Order: sequence, then structure tokens, then C-alpha cells
Amino acid sequence: MKNKLFQDFSPTSAKGWKQQIQADLKGADYNDALVSTSLEGIHINPFYHQDTIGPNAPAFNHPSTWNVGQEFFIDNEKITNKLLLDAFNRGAEAIILTATSIFKIATVLKGFDKEKHLLYFNLQFLDPDFTKKLQKHCSEIGLSFFIQVDPIHQLAKDGNWFQDSKKDMEDLRRIVSVKNEASSVSVDARLYHNAGCNIIQEIAYTISHAHEYLHQLQDTLSEKDTVILKMATGSNYFFEIAKLRALRLVFNSVVKEYHLDIKCHIISTPGKRNKTIYDYNINMLRTTTECMSAILGGADTVSNLNYDSLYHKDNEFGARIARNQLLILKEESYFDVVSNPSDGAYYIENLTNELAEKALVLFKEIEKNGGFIKSLVKGVIQNKIKEAADKQQQHFDQGEIVLLGTNKHPNENDIMKDDLELYPFVKQNPRKTSIIPIVEKRLAEAIEKERLEREK
Repeated sequence: MKNKLFQDFSPTSAKGWKQQIQADLKGADYNDALVSTSLEGIHINPFYHQDTIGPNAPAFNHPSTWNVGQEFFIDNEKITNKLLLDAFNRGAEAIILTATSIFKIATVLKGFDKEKHLLYFNLQFLDPDFTKKLQKHCSEIGLSFFIQVDPIHQLAKDGNWFQDSKKDMEDLRRIVSVKNEASSVSVDARLYHNAGCNIIQEIAYTISHAHEYLHQLQDTLSEKDTVILKMATGSNYFFEIAKLRALRLVFNSVVKEYHLDIKCHIISTPGKRNKTIYDYNINMLRTTTECMSAILGGADTVSNLNYDSLYHKDNEFGARIARNQLLILKEESYFDVVSNPSDGAYYIENLTNELAEKALVLFKEIEKNGGFIKSLVKGVIQNKIKEAADKQQQHFDQGEIVLLGTNKHPNENDIMKDDLELYPFVKQNPRKTSIIPIVEKRLAEAIEKERLEREK
């Protein structure tokens, strides 16, 4: 029946479709009427066709499933342990633990089930001796884990290394040289997204950041190693799906030059750039679609952002809602049933290829000029991100980028000044730095400050 149905229709080429559309426009210009351009300079066509993709779309390793993630900060070890076990019991499959100093390992990991629990240790300090103890303890109890240490992220965000470039890389080498199932190099690229760079820059900077480690540690790396890429996801639904797919393509292209089968492991979290303190419940809608993009794009672990994280301290209700959003996507919306569901979608395939090609060109340009660290030191990366962020801000201020409840249909009765537990704006911290730090800033900050002033 299916074959007979298709026999009644002759195939139409992309050229044929375009000619028909042009005829229907009755003289109007096709490009002016139907083709738009993204902030990255990518032309968005009214339709996509197999002819525009070709028969051999590039393949990459899309994970067969994804983990429901949740993030915690290690402050009090006993409280952290209780929160972790509770999160796992309520459906979390992977926990990202952030620490700014050494902690009591046995206390944090007490009572863990090695068969179920996956942990990422995001260590925002450099201590090879402590890290080796952590690696040893996790291996001994049979825990699935990854260690994340990222000195270049420290430089980009803070403006200074942990100590200095030479010592930081030596310490990182000592950490990576310990070979186990969780040996990893980590890149926290969320900073670039949250500071306002466009998607092409985000892919290129992430890969260039990773390439600094691959280049400097190549004599230490082996096929047991994994590169962890921590990404932030925005609201441009199809572009964000294509972003993670393109990221894997560019990563595979670069790693191939080292003749190593190093794996790429992506952790994705909704970005902060488009989140708001007014009409804050809309943040739940934003994070839902952003998590969907991350899943369809091929993230290994998706960790949600609490809807009230901008202005509230960590709380059980916000964490539960964030986790349940992911559980609904996985258990009720069946987002884990099909591996690589966006494969074969002409629009997404086209975006993937174009983003990958443009990002690879930018990556090569960065490498030609001395690499990512040199570009940071010279301020090139910071200037490029600022240009992209200013462009986004201009579009937001003109209403071309819409944040419902903030720059469109605001609820003027919404009062926030007495509900702010955290300062939700860019914090000024004047100090001496080696480089200009990259600063995260949300689109809605100026409007929100004005509204808070009017409340007083």
C-alpha cells in the first residue's frame, strides 16, 4: 500500500520546489520574503530538501541514552551526602559535585550504590595529591565517576591562573596521568555562552579550549581518556540541537589528528543568559525546551537549572522541580526511547553541517594566531564575545529577542525586591588580574534594575 501511494506522486527536487514557491510569490523577491538570517550569519530557508544535504551526511557517535543530572555544591559534607542520596532516590542518575576546596571524601560518598550512581567531581581548585586520593577511593568502592579540573576556565573566568600557567599545567598533567576508567580532560564552556557569544563562537572556543589540553598533554593521553565538555543550552531550539551535533563533528575532526580514539562526553545545562527574575515561572518553560534541545542534540548528561536559581539560595522545591522536568521528559515523554532522533531531519542536518564548517574555520584561525590561551592573553576572545553580546543586547533592547514577562507583556504588579536572597546581577570585584576576565551577563539585567528601582 505504501509503495502504491508513492507511485502516484513524482519526486520533486529542491530546484523544483523553489521554482514553484517563486511562482506563488507573484514577483516578490524570494530571499527578501522568505529567507531570514540568524545572529551567526546563517541563512534560514523556508524549506530544506535532501538535495541540500547530499547522500552522505557525516556520522558521529550519538549516545544511546542520557542521564538525568543534578548539581550540588559541597559545603557541609554530611548535609551534601544526605542531599545526594535523596536526589538519587528521587530519580537522579548522575550528580555533579562542585567543590572549591578539599573535603572529607568518605563522608560525602557514604552509602553510595556503585551499580547506580554516576558522579562528576567539578574541582574548582588544583591539588593533585587530594585528587589522587579521590580517584583511588572512588575506584576502590567501584563507583562510576569523572574528575573535572579546568585551569583554562579558571583563567578565563577569574582573570588569573590558580597559580601560574606552568604550575597549573604540571598539576593537571599529574592528575590526568592517573589512568583509570574515569581519566578525563575537562572543558567548562558554559562561561562563553553565558557571556553572550554566538553559537559558532561557542563551538570554536570550546574545541580550541580543549585543543590546548590535547596539545599540551598529548604525551600523557591515551584511548582511556575522555574529554568532558560542559555546555550551556539556549532557547534557539533547532540551532541548539544542531550545536551539540556540530560540536561532536568538530571534536572528532580535531582529535583524529592525534591518532587517538579519545571519547567526547557532553554535559549540558540550560544557560543563564535568557533567564529572568520577573515572571520567574517562565524560566521553567525556557529550561524545558532547552533540556529538550540538549537531549535531541546528543548530550550524555543533562542537568537542569532551578527556575529560581538567580535570586534564591539552593532549596528543595526548586531542585525537585528541576529534576522532575527531566524525569517527565524521560519517563513520560519518551525522550530516551530513540537514539539520535534528529538524524535525517534536513533542517537540522543542514544547520549541523553549516555550524560545524564555520566553527572549524574559526578554530583554525585561532590556532593560526597562536592558540586559545594566547588569544585570551591578547584579549581577542574577550573582544569577540563582547561584540556578539552587544549585538544580542541590541536585538533584545529593540524587541527582536523576546523574553516574555520582561520586555514583552510584563506583569507590572510583580514585586521582587523583598524576595531576593541572592544578588542577580553582574558583581563588580576590582582586583589585579593577568588577563581581562570573561564576565557572564544576562540580557534582562538593565530592565530588571529599573523595575527594582521603581519598586522602592
